[in-house]
Amino acid sequence: MKLGIVGLPNVGKSTLFNALTNNGAQAENFPFCTIDPNVGIVPVPDERLDKLADMYKPKKKTPATIEFVDIAGLVKGASRGEGLGNKFLANIRECDAIIHVVRCFENDNIIHVEGSVDPLRDIETIELELVMADVESAKRRLDKDTKAMKGDKKLAAAVETEQRLIDALNDGVSARALDLSDDERSLLSELSLLSAKPVIYACNLSEDDFRNGCDNNPGFAAVKKKAAAEGSSVLPICAELESQLAELDSEERAMFLEDLGVSDGGLERLIKTSYDLLGLMSFLTAGEDECRAWTIKKGTKAPQAAGKIHTDFERGFIRAEVISFSDLVREGSAAAVKEKGLMRSEGKEYVMQDGDVVLFRFNV
Repeated sequence: MKLGIVGLPNVGKSTLFNALTNNGAQAENFPFCTIDPNVGIVPVPDERLDKLADMYKPKKKTPATIEFVDIAGLVKGASRGEGLGNKFLANIRECDAIIHVVRCFENDNIIHVEGSVDPLRDIETIELELVMADVESAKRRLDKDTKAMKGDKKLAAAVETEQRLIDALNDGVSARALDLSDDERSLLSELSLLSAKPVIYACNLSEDDFRNGCDNNPGFAAVKKKAAAEGSSVLPICAELESQLAELDSEERAMFLEDLGVSDGGLERLIKTSYDLLGLMSFLTAGEDECRAWTIKKGTKAPQAAGKIHTDFERGFIRAEVISFSDLVREGSAAAVKEKGLMRSEGKEYVMQDGDVVLFRFNV
């Protein structure tokens, strides 16, 4: 999974990125401090994988991973080349979702490029730049398909869809808000439109607001209402607290979180929100060589899940030998699970379940 981090300058993007990835990106109090995309890859915490590693003592433990891409702060006119962020919009075109960091805290010592804190205004500014960047992409595709249509009438439907998209974008409507058929969505997915991507609004709060009740912050309440209306996700976060958390060992971290009144840090909460938003889950493979977590879409069938491991597994799929994680932990070993008749042999139509521990049988 790849997540792109966007926002205005000085909203806490790079501070949050540093805390999530411990990657040491610059985070200074002036616009355009981030002048290159920062990329960090972090493991997805999964207690199930840790438990399997304890049981199997494998040579290797491989968690699922998330890649974060943090680009320079966007400003008004970014789609026309203003500021430095425009140079890096292409870096987030291949992302699965966008984390839009929104400033919801007041601090006279930290400059706001608009001179005041207004989360909804800031969101509108960024969304407009993403939409306008999409207009340019869609126009290039329309020009190409219009020319090709002269020799291929099948492109007529594509041209019609692309023109409808451009008209909507020019009206300030994001691609994800359009009512499209499956075929139209498939066509537009090839464009990697920025405004079509699912969004998580990461509301950066002051420490006091985060500790004492996020809903008491009017900016957060407004963003939460907007997210609910458009089907996006919202995540309250305090980048400054996350920075402090990142420096603690596991025992100190647990105490710190307990003091905050939350069970998980920002990374864990962001991962859960991302998985829910994108409809993702994990299945597990276990053995003496390796214990590993694999990320798939909910509703994925066994052969396609096998294909995540290797294309040969999907091509030559025979069956999936499936154990539920809870059965494996309770019985203590795969052999004990099998002896009790709890191991299932599933065919090509089996829909994978979160936490399945699987051995794929195949022949090519």
